[in-house]
Amino acid sequence: MIVEFEGELFRWQSRADDWYFAPLPPEISADIREVPRPGRGFGSVPVQVSVGDSTWRTSIFPDAQRGVYVLPMKKAVREAEGISEGDLVRGRLDVFDG
Repeated sequence: MIVEFEGELFRWQSRADDWYFAPLPPEISADIREVPRPGRGFGSVPVQVSVGDSTWRTSIFPDAQRGVYVLPMKKAVREAEGISEGDLVRGRLDVFDG
């Protein structure tokens, strides 16, 4: 499954670190949830993602508060693409089936 998405980058603060995520739209999240997959830690789904000129492999995670999957945005990508908290992230996900 390959999808294009956009979502506003937000910061999640933990006791030790700050993490940054881009939420996927509700309709894309619903489509991803419909595909049966083997269980993975924290309900994660493996993906390959492209944002701007950056491409990497990671996992998306369900966010119960927002009701959507969220994409972690590592510091190296945020810096390379000039993305900061509150910016709109546009990208492409290749969602792996298993």
